[in-house]
Amino acid sequence: MHYNPSSIWLRMPADIVSRTARCVAAGVDRKTIRGDVEVFFRADDIAVPAIQFSKLLQLFSRYHVPLCLAVVPAWLTKPRWQGLQKCTRNTAALWCWHQHGWRHVNHEETGKKQEFGPARTRTDLEHDIRRGRQRLEHLLGENFYPAFTPPWNRCGETALEVLRKLDYAAVSRSRGSEPSAPSGLPSCDVNVDLHTRKEKSPGLGWKKLWVDLQQAIASGRCGIMIHHQRMNPAAFDFLEILIRALAGRKEVKFTDFRELG
Repeated sequence: MHYNPSSIWLRMPADIVSRTARCVAAGVDRKTIRGDVEVFFRADDIAVPAIQFSKLLQLFSRYHVPLCLAVVPAWLTKPRWQGLQKCTRNTAALWCWHQHGWRHVNHEETGKKQEFGPARTRTDLEHDIRRGRQRLEHLLGENFYPAFTPPWNRCGETALEVLRKLDYAAVSRSRGSEPSAPSGLPSCDVNVDLHTRKEKSPGLGWKKLWVDLQQAIASGRCGIMIHHQRMNPAAFDFLEILIRALAGRKEVKFTDFRELG
């Protein structure tokens, strides 16, 4: 399947390294909480051990930064899992493998796409959530962590109630998602989108990304969403620049759902 990269990855600013460092510094300087800035990365649509995936994990391994990997259960097979494991050899502690829906299929006839939205019955929602978890527990074993990222970063109130009932450790959507997660189900939401941005021009895209990144860091918890299938060489270059800029700040703590949930 072919994915077109967002406009910002067609033209990067010439001063990208210094600009990124200034953005991170400004976010840290304006943080509104005491203590460290928690930064986590979440990569979506995981199941196939392709070249892009291998390149992504090599980057995170190089800097020893943890990564939350949202695995689509219906896409994963035993051979594919074995292939994914080859990419993570000797770095198992870095990867937080968790559940990304069931089949990543839209069930809404109107409105925004959702796999676990209001168009479906509670019985159907719970059935798919359970079998997705069971499949991942069977294939991944102790590598599976019971967090749930709904496809397209959204799900309905009933799905959230099912997740709490089934004792999920966390749900991860987009900042400000509605409805709110119920008590007892922690939210580990992303607030920076690197690869599914909708801005038409690179200039506008970069302007908005700098704002998103600075605000996320200033809030004290910066969750960065990755779609490796949409990454071109420029996107990989920037991701490394960003990781290096964040790693260069003593106020930044890299983490994942296992610590945040």
